[in-house]
Amino acid sequence: MGDVVKELRQELASITRELFQRGLSSGTSGNTSARIPGQPDRVLIKASGVCFGHCQPEDFVLVDLEGNVLAGDKRPSKEYRFHLGIYKERPEVQAIVHGHSAYATAYATAKGELPVVTAAAEAGLNKVGIVEFAAPGSLELADMVVDAFKDQTLKAAVLVRHGFVTVGQDIRRAYYLGDVLEDNAKVACLLEQIG
Repeated sequence: MGDVVKELRQELASITRELFQRGLSSGTSGNTSARIPGQPDRVLIKASGVCFGHCQPEDFVLVDLEGNVLAGDKRPSKEYRFHLGIYKERPEVQAIVHGHSAYATAYATAKGELPVVTAAAEAGLNKVGIVEFAAPGSLELADMVVDAFKDQTLKAAVLVRHGFVTVGQDIRRAYYLGDVLEDNAKVACLLEQIG
């Protein structure tokens, strides 16, 4: 099992840095997580205060679904509650990305929605949930995010003033959906300007 955890840590760190390079998060904002293969009640989540762009394998904290730290001396991201809540609600979800992308956040904050306007978003996302604002790291925010993802078909939601959450069968697919979501938001913004 040690090799599986080591490989997952490496993949999480690599994808998290890619998210930063794609402009899907900034500074220490956002977080990524994934279940341990074969251990659905064990999760690796990015440590608090770690920049996406500099993320390393050791920057992921092993926790159980109640948020208890099982290994490591770092604190898990302050958004651990909604990650773990989604995992509890959606057994098929194996990985989660919470990024702070500009276009999706801006559009949803201004309009209270994010329409699906590109073919890629229609195929990959189908729809986008909206979560109203609550303080980052709060129990209120976690409850609202988890409530949105009780819709078993939802793969992406935008948090007003705060970013996005995507879920997938692995961390790479959750990342790709975040990228598709942001591209869709850029096109939606352009359509608003042209129209």
